[in-house]
Amino acid sequence: MLVTEGKALSEVEDIGMDVDFTSPTDLSEILKEGTKEAHDRAENTQFVKDFLKGKIHLELFKLGTAALYFTYSALEEEIEKNRNHPGIAPLYFPVELHRREPLERDLEYFFGPDWKNEIQSSDATTAYVERIHYVGEFEPELLVAHAYTRYMGDLSGGQVLKKVAQRALHFPSTGEGVQFYIFDNISNPTQFKQLYRARLNSLELDRRNKERVVEEANRAFEFNMQVFEELDQIGKLLPKAPEGGHLMHDGKGNPRMCPFYTAKGNVESSECPYRTVVSLLKSSSFQLVLAIVVALIAATYLML
Repeated sequence: MLVTEGKALSEVEDIGMDVDFTSPTDLSEILKEGTKEAHDRAENTQFVKDFLKGKIHLELFKLGTAALYFTYSALEEEIEKNRNHPGIAPLYFPVELHRREPLERDLEYFFGPDWKNEIQSSDATTAYVERIHYVGEFEPELLVAHAYTRYMGDLSGGQVLKKVAQRALHFPSTGEGVQFYIFDNISNPTQFKQLYRARLNSLELDRRNKERVVEEANRAFEFNMQVFEELDQIGKLLPKAPEGGHLMHDGKGNPRMCPFYTAKGNVESSECPYRTVVSLLKSSSFQLVLAIVVALIAATYLML
């Protein structure tokens, strides 16, 4: 069942104030309470704490984006396969929520048109992906746990991470590099999350199956934490990035990643400013002028 945002928000209005009054037995409330500890632990992993402080290495951000691509590719593949399942159909919002295409745009921005050959799934990400595929094939009623954990987080804390990444890594204000966090088809995230929770609560699950969903959501948090830990360990092997997240640009690689291009909006230029400066410093005319300046300074000093 495909639901457009207009119909979705209309449904929120029809539900009215009921979305603000939940029962302790509602799945949304059980999930919120049942995953609180895991959620707090995920937020307090070293990788996330550093990220929130703006201490994020560009290479780690790129690896994290690749991990998200593999994760969402698996999740959305299984959601598509099971879109008519009673545990998925009410929460099937491909136009509003699905992240694979935005992630593909981010990866092309980072790695260029051959990005698929530039990335690979890490061990922690592969374990996460395998679990999603297993659930989709054998326990599709638990897919909602993975969808809830990822999409609701993306619409909430993910928006904070977007702003931090744009500021710390000097991404363009036009959204390149952070397309993953931009939900073009959701104009009111708060209302949409209300709808999503109302749909969660409409699922016909008994107490035991609600508990199973919570268990699976906690497992999803664990997988995410393992990915964070993996990135943190990789980060320890990388050169320390200066404040702001960027290493000094060396004129190599994808020109769109050059902070000079980003600042000037000069992506189409064929010459990197870094290379221009280096060429000037190496030129014989510059060396001659520099020698004259040094000689004049020395002569002035001797006359004192």
